[in-house]
Amino acid sequence: MRKRHHWCPVESETHADMDLKEKIIASLKKYETNEDFSFLPALPKASVLIPLLLKDGQLRLVFNVRSLNLKDHAGEVCFPGGKSESSDRNEIDTALREAEEEIGLPPNRVEVICKLFPILNKSGLLITPVVAFIEDSFKARPNPHEVTEVFTVPLEFFTKETDHSCYPVPGMFGSTHSFIFTDHSTDSIHQIWGLTAALAITVAVFALQKMPEFEVDFDLKDPVSHFKRFLNRRLSKL
Repeated sequence: MRKRHHWCPVESETHADMDLKEKIIASLKKYETNEDFSFLPALPKASVLIPLLLKDGQLRLVFNVRSLNLKDHAGEVCFPGGKSESSDRNEIDTALREAEEEIGLPPNRVEVICKLFPILNKSGLLITPVVAFIEDSFKARPNPHEVTEVFTVPLEFFTKETDHSCYPVPGMFGSTHSFIFTDHSTDSIHQIWGLTAALAITVAVFALQKMPEFEVDFDLKDPVSHFKRFLNRRLSKL
C-alpha cells in the first residue's frame, strides 16, 4: 500500500504570494467535482497532474515534453500523468505517482487543490485532471525514458489571442485549440494543443475568473453542464 503523503508548507513565500495563492485556490475549489461516476460503463482510467507554481508574482503551469521513443504521442507537450494502477487508492494517487515517476516531483511537495470533471478521450480513456500548487524552487528530474524536457508557461498565456489558433476539428471546446509558446530561457518553441491546451485554458479561466480573448464553447457561470454534455457525446460514440 502506498504511503499517504502530507503537504509541507513553504516558509519562503511572501505575504503577497500567499494572498494570491489563497485567492486562486478559492477560485479553483468552486469547480471541484465530487460527483459519483459509478453510472458510467467500466472504462480504463487515468489522471493528469496540472501543476501550478508562483514565481516572481506570476502564476505558471508546468508541462512535459514526451520522449521521442514513446509509442504514443511521442514528442508532444503534455501534463504529467498516466493510467491508473491497482496500487492507486484514487485519481489523486495516480496523478501524484505519475508526476513522481516522470519528473521526480515528490508527492509531499504537492499541494492538491481539486479534481476537475473527468474527460473521456477518443480512445475511451476516462481522464481526471488534478490541479495542484508546487514550489517555485522545484527542479525537475525528467525520466529519460518518458520525458525529454520540462518547462513552464505563464497561466495568463492561455487566455490571450496572441500565439493562439483553432483547427476546425471537434474538440472539448468546439474547435481544437493550439498555442505556440517560445521559451526564451532555452530558445525552444513548443506547440501546446488538443486536450492539453483545453485543460490549460480551463484552469486559466477557472483560476483567473475571466474568459479568454478567443471563443470557447462553455459558460464560466455553468461550466459543469458543458463538461457533462462533452462526456455524454463521447459516451454515445463508444
